[in-house]
Amino acid sequence: MIGFFIALLSGALMSIQGVFNTQVTKTTGMWVGNGWVQLTAFAVCFAMWLFTGRDQVTQLMEVQPKYMLLGGVIGAGITWTVIKSIDALGPARSALLIVIAQLTVAYLIQLFGLFGMDKEPFSWRKAGGLLLAVVGITVFQWK
Repeated sequence: MIGFFIALLSGALMSIQGVFNTQVTKTTGMWVGNGWVQLTAFAVCFAMWLFTGRDQVTQLMEVQPKYMLLGGVIGAGITWTVIKSIDALGPARSALLIVIAQLTVAYLIQLFGLFGMDKEPFSWRKAGGLLLAVVGITVFQWK
């Protein structure tokens, strides 16, 4: 049950962060704003590392496969794409499309067992749920 509430909080924070980041880039520019986001995230992570336990940073070199270390690079790309989509579509439309993309890609990752995740068999129920979400976006966008 706690995972459910954490996921809801995550979604809410992503929407708020996207709006904040979009507003910051209007004044600072894309890469200064994006850099600020990544720098402040690093500062929070560093502070939490100091106060909650000190896992060995050298363990990063043990991560296999090495491409798994690209999460921060992907994070910069996420920040850029969220800012651009909110600027072009507004927060609600942007969030809807982002969530559909997340659902689709996450299901494909599970379906094919990509990136070390357990492989899951195809489910018509899940595919139908994804299609229903796409229909929901269409209705939401309809003027």
